[in-house]
Amino acid sequence: MDTDIEIARRASLQPIAAIAAGLGIPADSLEPYGRHVAKLDVASLQTARRPTAGKLVLVTAVSPTPAGEGKTTTTVGLGDGLARLGHKALICLREPSLGPVFGLKGGAAGGGHAQVVPMEKINLHFTGDFHAITSAHNLLAAMLDNHIYWGNALGIDPRRIAWRRVLDMNDRALRSVVSSLGGVANGFPREDGFDITVASEVMAIFCLAETLDDLEERLGRIVVAETRDGVAVTAADLKAAGAMTVLLKDAFQPNLVQTLEATPALVHGGPFANIAHGCNSVVATRTALALADFVVTEAGFGADLGAEKFLNIKCRQAGLAPDAVVLVATVRALKMHGGAAKDGLAVEDLGALERGFANLAQHVAGLRRFGLDPLIAINHFATDTAAEHDFLIAACRERLDATAVTCRHWADGSAGILELAERVVVAAKNGTSRFRPLYPDGLGLADKIRTVARDIYGAADIALSSRAAKDCRRIEAAGFGHLPVCMAKTQYSFSTDPNALGAPEGHTVEVAAMRLAAGAGFVVVLCGDIRTMPGLPRIPAAESIGLRDGVIEGLF
Repeated sequence: MDTDIEIARRASLQPIAAIAAGLGIPADSLEPYGRHVAKLDVASLQTARRPTAGKLVLVTAVSPTPAGEGKTTTTVGLGDGLARLGHKALICLREPSLGPVFGLKGGAAGGGHAQVVPMEKINLHFTGDFHAITSAHNLLAAMLDNHIYWGNALGIDPRRIAWRRVLDMNDRALRSVVSSLGGVANGFPREDGFDITVASEVMAIFCLAETLDDLEERLGRIVVAETRDGVAVTAADLKAAGAMTVLLKDAFQPNLVQTLEATPALVHGGPFANIAHGCNSVVATRTALALADFVVTEAGFGADLGAEKFLNIKCRQAGLAPDAVVLVATVRALKMHGGAAKDGLAVEDLGALERGFANLAQHVAGLRRFGLDPLIAINHFATDTAAEHDFLIAACRERLDATAVTCRHWADGSAGILELAERVVVAAKNGTSRFRPLYPDGLGLADKIRTVARDIYGAADIALSSRAAKDCRRIEAAGFGHLPVCMAKTQYSFSTDPNALGAPEGHTVEVAAMRLAAGAGFVVVLCGDIRTMPGLPRIPAAESIGLRDGVIEGLF
């Protein structure tokens, strides 16, 4: 069987100017990065935008497992399917982080015959957006320490510095460090640490800002520390926001690429969904809605994380609403949720599928809390049996009153997902979505967390640690209680225990701490033992990635 990278290399890509022309984008609005990648000058497109907006389609999934779900692959395949039906379609994806590329995934550009290309460039550095975000974040960290070194005119309490540094790589050794060692010339020693770039508030701001002016204003609102009297110190106080915006100016323009079938795709921004809000940039989504009839976008990990934050944070802030929702599931993943071992997934097991179906049902129930009725995409694997697919389709229809469709886009490209594409068109055009946020702005932070825990996770209640309770009081007293919550928790379970698969009930969501992200406009809620700097797995994907006769191998 061909690997993803082998399939991608056989593709005959169109010049990026031709892809842009199909969207009505003139050549002078492109900044090419080679023949097959370009950034869009969004400002120059303002006068050319159509007065009517396209239909927004959200793709989400069941809780992820090592068996694979294929959410990005389905997003790409659905975009190709809509284009094959004759619709003007545009795909919006997040950019891959080097952390999972060299850690667990080995690549994140789709798979099989449903990929965005050139996959090697997309997975490795791409147009440098993540490096710009890392640099802007760390510039603020450097200016903060420099301010303290040169007299600390703002009266910053070094014990109350909240701004950590970032790196776009999984590196557990940097989670907690002591900085400024080596004597007076190196500053004042203090406890510090690193997060991964995709967890940076700068990344979140980058993906939620709508203009460069909005970007700079949001960057200025970042709270980096407090004085001894508890007064917040911001990036604007340090006069850092302007320089940070300069570093982000070029990166802020969306990246245009194509699929294997030459469907256009905007790949821009990339916050993780387990520790951040998990959505591509607002500027890319808005640009796509102005250029295409159908815009297919994804939200990271399962619907309890990515979709919940897409709906409660991105849609709330940007005034967006999905016209249709697709929930991706696989026979393999649901069998794992039902207790089947990974090495036994190739064997038909209707009992495990029956038990694991509860995970799918819980995600459907959660989406319906938002007024959304998802279509179920069963992503086909070669080891699946007809009986297993028949069971899932019937169970969705009879138990959930939901439509499930078998999709074969990995093997067959757009031809394998046409039924789902047709149903998405009907759902979007009929206006079946009745979207509403899960909670009002005026609800207290603890009650917002409790609402998500009960309505989406199926929990009995939440438990705030003493630190989390203190954080909550402090954030609300500072006037930020109206912000939505950004839940940071394991992606593998509805609970805070990654080993509790399926749909656990009656559990308690343990809240360890809260972090204010004033510039992004949300409060990060750290649940269980979630880490904002992941570590590499026992056998990282990097061990298999290398050059052979000048050609990259090992990207999946």
